[in-house]
Amino acid sequence: MTLRLYDTTTRSVRDFVPKHVGMVGIYLCGLTVQSAPHIGHLRGGVNYDVLRRWLLRSGFEVTFIRNVTDIDDKILVKAVEQERPFWSIAYDNEVILGAAYRSLNVLPPTYEPRATGHVPQMHELIEKLLAEGHAYVADDGSGDVYFDVRSYPDYGSLSGQRPDATQTQIADEAAERGKRDPADFALWKGLKPEEPADAAWPSPWGPGRPGWHIECSAMCWRYLGAEFDIHGGGLDLTFPHHENEQAQSRAAGLPFARYWVHHGLLNLGEAKMSKSLGNVVDLDHVASIGIRPVELRYYLVAPHYRSRIDYSDESLRESAVAYRRVEGFVRRAADRVGAGGLGELPAGFGTAMDDDLNTSAAVAVLHDVVRDGQIALAGGDDAGTAAALAVVRGMLDVLGLDPLDPAWGGDGQDGELRSVVDSLVALALEQRAQARSRRDWAAADSVRDQLKHAGVVVEDTPHGPRWTIGEQD
Repeated sequence: MTLRLYDTTTRSVRDFVPKHVGMVGIYLCGLTVQSAPHIGHLRGGVNYDVLRRWLLRSGFEVTFIRNVTDIDDKILVKAVEQERPFWSIAYDNEVILGAAYRSLNVLPPTYEPRATGHVPQMHELIEKLLAEGHAYVADDGSGDVYFDVRSYPDYGSLSGQRPDATQTQIADEAAERGKRDPADFALWKGLKPEEPADAAWPSPWGPGRPGWHIECSAMCWRYLGAEFDIHGGGLDLTFPHHENEQAQSRAAGLPFARYWVHHGLLNLGEAKMSKSLGNVVDLDHVASIGIRPVELRYYLVAPHYRSRIDYSDESLRESAVAYRRVEGFVRRAADRVGAGGLGELPAGFGTAMDDDLNTSAAVAVLHDVVRDGQIALAGGDDAGTAAALAVVRGMLDVLGLDPLDPAWGGDGQDGELRSVVDSLVALALEQRAQARSRRDWAAADSVRDQLKHAGVVVEDTPHGPRWTIGEQD
């Protein structure tokens, strides 16, 4: 089956046909690093990581670009408030963001460009737009340069938001800011007196900084060329950000993205998780309720990428229990027959992934094979256990969730932590064995219950007690 993806422009699921056979270029709108990320931010990174892994598994060579917006109105406001250089705030949060992605086993991008590193490319694009009559320099001496929305008849084709429906600013404000039309948007922003002096670059129109939208157009062009395959981002970016990106790029003569793929939002209550609204859940909170990064990734992967996730601690815990069942099988089976390699994918899994990256259906196939593997394991069928383990690990690898992947604790500090936990659990199990040998069943049960409360499940087997993290089927 050919991969099919929902394209926002056509409002339909389309066969994915890349520009170049066997090669895919993807641009994912990264974060504006004015603060540390919350889990709503991280959903996009995880979802497009699964898309990338599936394309790689399907035999494509993938160039994956995920930018960092390190100059922005919000960053400059914080710089003034905190009396710190804007680049210091941006870099600190970029480091935190990178660590968060690594903790969730998100593959590093092919390139991760910063907006501030591509001002010359932005100038080149703006000059093209000025030359073609699609942009103008404000006549109020501000140094602002605007895109003339009315000059581009196809404006609104991505989002369905036509200029007449987007008049959110009054004419007086437009005139005050040097705009000709309230719908026009900034390509270049002249330096304002209240902004940090170091947040400006020389330009043909005076010192200033780029508008938000021109940044991504310039970086797409620089790393993926005039036309590329997939542009991704959150559903909330469709308008105005992506609409404006597409308009200015195509007006400058660049064919731009062939497919627009948007992921659903992660809500807390009735609203999108957002720093500005103060309704956020970050990785520290997730850890505080006993959820590991791998379990958070499962929570973000299991729903279809276009679906809305209504977050609650309880739903996250329930999802973690489901993942622990899968993990428990993998670890018990690997202990019994060895880790082995990654097996062939079931037809149902591949069909689900090719159907607009339907991870919900793919995860259902995963659990079906896990159940078969558990039956084989319980019945002493080593051949059946090994076969199921290989298939399960193959699927988990595509989803970035294989518990035997070194990214989840095979190396480094996490691996050392596992060794420490092994020793502590072994000590507790020895105390339990001693209690059982003297027929102190209450003490033995107490040890087992305390371990379970800590998230460690003990299973008595013919070969002695063994333990896993999470729920036992």
